[in-house]
Amino acid sequence: MQLGQALSWTAERFPHRTAIGGRRPLTYREWDARTNRYARALAEAGVRPGDRVVLLCGNGEPLASLHLAAQKLGAASTPLNTRYGPDEMRHCAADAAPAAVVTDDSAARFLPAIREGAAGLAGARPPAFLHLGDDLPEGSRPFGPLAAAQTEAPLDVRPGPEDPSVLLYTSGTTGQPKGVPRTQRNEWSAALAHIVQCRYDMAGEATLGVMPLYHTMGIRSLLAMILIGGTWVPVPDARPEIAGEAIAEAGVTCLYLVPTVYWRMLRAGVLGQIPSVRKLAYAGAPMTPALAEELSAAVRPEVFVNHFGSTEIYTFTVSPRQKDKPGCAGRAGLFSRVRLVIPDPEGRTGPDDAVPAGEQGEVIVSLDSDEAFSGYRNRPGANAKALRGGWYFTGDLGQLDEEGDLWVAGRVDDMVITGGENVYPIEVEDALARCPEVADAAVAGLPDDRWGQAVTAFVVPANPPDAGMPGRIDAWLREHDLAAYKRPKRIVLVEQIPKSPVGKILRRKLVTGEYTALQPDAGPAGADPAKEARR
Repeated sequence: MQLGQALSWTAERFPHRTAIGGRRPLTYREWDARTNRYARALAEAGVRPGDRVVLLCGNGEPLASLHLAAQKLGAASTPLNTRYGPDEMRHCAADAAPAAVVTDDSAARFLPAIREGAAGLAGARPPAFLHLGDDLPEGSRPFGPLAAAQTEAPLDVRPGPEDPSVLLYTSGTTGQPKGVPRTQRNEWSAALAHIVQCRYDMAGEATLGVMPLYHTMGIRSLLAMILIGGTWVPVPDARPEIAGEAIAEAGVTCLYLVPTVYWRMLRAGVLGQIPSVRKLAYAGAPMTPALAEELSAAVRPEVFVNHFGSTEIYTFTVSPRQKDKPGCAGRAGLFSRVRLVIPDPEGRTGPDDAVPAGEQGEVIVSLDSDEAFSGYRNRPGANAKALRGGWYFTGDLGQLDEEGDLWVAGRVDDMVITGGENVYPIEVEDALARCPEVADAAVAGLPDDRWGQAVTAFVVPANPPDAGMPGRIDAWLREHDLAAYKRPKRIVLVEQIPKSPVGKILRRKLVTGEYTALQPDAGPAGADPAKEARR
């Protein structure tokens, strides 16, 4: 089975079911026909099986249709993050070496950088530039008329399981984005696992298509709905008022979001008032137990799943027990095996260097999984570090509890070593999340002459800040049993926490001072030397 064929078979089973929800709905029969036209249009523009098609479009049905058209053509859909800067766009264009670039009106501004990146490819044929929109850029061909001139008949192309499906670029929190090639087998298996692990059924699920399609979560939501004949409801962004209206109007039954989006929806009062939502799942970043508890109370979901994984291997572990074990990462997924090994940022640990029972270790995942990629594109150094002995070294720290469930402690390189003690930011962040004066928080280690690294909390205040707020937050932490060595040595009030487009905290920006402080940093206790000496 390949993914373009999956759409066609679903259209045969449920021709009149709503495939695309929202203001411009499409049935499965209509969507299958549209993607056939799109696939033929890409072929006429010169795209061949095995080629890469860079997609620079806003989130919505046209981008999803282009992605599926590439599947039918046997090409690798390459959706790029529309929040990238020019340097990242140039890098991705040069790395992908696309046969075609498709833009829409919202993303045409990136074309100069894409053209520069593609122009430096020695010996490669120049890509076709296509535009799906009204404001045609110079040098681009209008895609709409090209597609409209095609027939609805499917192409005579049958991609195999090891043929390309998608080339995703990681968010690039450190260095340039890395290309992650994924095959038809990888994507099919990940979609099937997602359906089983999130407990979706074929009785008419509907999900919110708010996660971007340049991210594995967005693609997973899309493909899962196609396989079960569900409804994918695209929305342009995650603003609570827009997302809440789409959920209510379409009768969305299941949500798969990053914790940041859930947090915003809760604060806006969107969740808990829409009875159709019965199934929750999250991924992309850890969720604090405090937020998981709040979600459970507000929504009272039938299913609440934590999915722990990555672009490279979709599933590491899954926990369906967020109502009674909030924040737990659970056990290996449907097609996965995991181990915990001795953490080593230098990459010298092997897959047999397991940690003793009950100790924290780096999470590694078997590359035998059908969901697993085979290596980064054009990055031999990254492959040598991450892929060792048939296992993928995730860089994530975790620990197994007495029931055998995994708890994620953070990243190997995020660990704060203060006064010889290891402190994992997520534990301190969970404590901060429960403080009524804290709206959002992140923890990082800053250089310190005395401690080596000082545990530092960056806090977005829930109320207008004043000079005594850091001290009150510190006092709250003391009263709520956070170990003394884990309590922040400094509390910095900031306008916002820097995060990636999918909600991952960018701690490196905090360490390098890339934030806006709301008041001078005086430390949690007003920089009282005597009090600091007792900490």
